[in-house]
Amino acid sequence: MPQQSRETEDVFAWIDAAERVREQAGLVRTLRPRPADSPLLDLASNDYLGLSRHPDTVRGACEAAARWGAGATGSRLVTGTTELHGELERELADFCGFEAALVLSSGYAANLAAVTALSDRGTLVVSDAGNHASIVDGCRLSRAATAVSPHADPEAALKALAAHEGRALLVSDSVFSVDGDAAPLAGYAAACREEGAALLVDDAHGLGVLGEGGRGALHAAGLAGAPGVVATLTLSKSLGSQGGAVLGPAKVIRHLVNTARTFIFDTGLAPAAAGAALASLRLLRREPERAGQAREVARLLFGRLTASGLTAARPDAAVVSVRAPSAAAALRWAADCREAGLSVGCFRPPSVPDGISRLRLTARADLTGDEIDRAVETILRTAPTGAADAP
Repeated sequence: MPQQSRETEDVFAWIDAAERVREQAGLVRTLRPRPADSPLLDLASNDYLGLSRHPDTVRGACEAAARWGAGATGSRLVTGTTELHGELERELADFCGFEAALVLSSGYAANLAAVTALSDRGTLVVSDAGNHASIVDGCRLSRAATAVSPHADPEAALKALAAHEGRALLVSDSVFSVDGDAAPLAGYAAACREEGAALLVDDAHGLGVLGEGGRGALHAAGLAGAPGVVATLTLSKSLGSQGGAVLGPAKVIRHLVNTARTFIFDTGLAPAAAGAALASLRLLRREPERAGQAREVARLLFGRLTASGLTAARPDAAVVSVRAPSAAAALRWAADCREAGLSVGCFRPPSVPDGISRLRLTARADLTGDEIDRAVETILRTAPTGAADAP
């Protein structure tokens, strides 16, 4: 008997089953296009300093686009590097206290570039268990041996490094995006010095918030510009633009230019994004108090929410994480906040490594006292049953 044709079979039928599993677990994600004039009070974005709509930032984007065009037109090594990119790199390195910088199309691309270019099959990469997905993916792509170290535990990292002979790299977020807690950078740096390892720190959530005038977590820890230290960061959070960067010794940056695939084979950052980031950086130099304002708003949110019985992680920067009793409850809580005019983040597995769902609040430097009052009142009024008992 001739074999029945399989042309009519749905080769993606397995997606239906996977979707049903997500629905039952309360883990379905959807896109919500926001209007340009959204009426919602924003505590969900990463616009920590409130610069994404600042006139200086917008003007920087417009002037750059008018002068250099809408796109970079090619990879950085072909036609995608403009004088503006070089200007941004020099000012980023100077502001953060490093010898040199390299701008890429996103913070994700910057982490992939740094991890893969600074490791190979003979390298041990020790990665903090709380690290961002971009670092995790960088470890996978590097083909290096990877040891996932317990969260924020320098002793455990030291033991992993000591057990390896050969080149090693310790990589960590500076501020972890889920709970907003800061990494023990001094302990990690000491472990690297003792074992002759390099230290790579993703300062995406530290730039603009920590350090003198917002110069970042590494600057605050006295590690900026140290010979064995490399930083990555994003231009899309405190600087209100788009893109990423790697900062470190000049020879490290030259190495990335020649070896980092997400730099070599990717179109350069659009001039408008580079212009906006440069304008924000210069604004932060003029108004360094914005960093402290963001931290103060975070302390206020944390203090008032926990005083009312909710469970939240003490913020070390500008992220306030409030525990929810379940993924479904977190989703409903965020939806109720939205209906009440407040936009908050909702973190559920797999975005949370400990499996505990949360509301994630952004403490923006430009929030007024009335807006803070409104946010706290809305979160408390919409809190689900059991929120006070969340783990």
